[in-house]
Amino acid sequence: MDEGAKIPDVTVTIDEAAVSLASLGAPLVVYFYPKDDTSGCTTEAKDFSALADAFEAAGVKVVGISKDTPASHAKFAAKHALTVQLGSDVDGVACEAFGVWVEKAMYGKKYMGIERATFLFGADGTLAKVWRKVRVPGHADAVLAAAKGL
Repeated sequence: MDEGAKIPDVTVTIDEAAVSLASLGAPLVVYFYPKDDTSGCTTEAKDFSALADAFEAAGVKVVGISKDTPASHAKFAAKHALTVQLGSDVDGVACEAFGVWVEKAMYGKKYMGIERATFLFGADGTLAKVWRKVRVPGHADAVLAAAKGL
């Protein structure tokens, strides 16, 4: 997905309800992460949760998406006191639409998985900035700075 593209009209499950990403409004941050309750994903979700008030003050909604189930998201959020919205994309439709379902490699083995990536959509619903192959430390702060600069 390239800058200037519109928010894809795909549906994810948030709090047991089917929600179209386009219906969430804009500006919007959509971040994809590989798996609930793993170290990097936990840190990223905690960082976005810690900045939730600042994103809200800037009028920006934030949703984190993985292929984990809604039950897994609920357990993950409760365990770490997360306030960021988590979307479940079990069937991978959102991952495909955003181009984050990619071939990865670990210990010489290749497999398909979610690339850690973040997408910032401006008030008009068009993609303003993309972060691919995200490194977690400082990332949420960088996204907030970019969101404030819209």
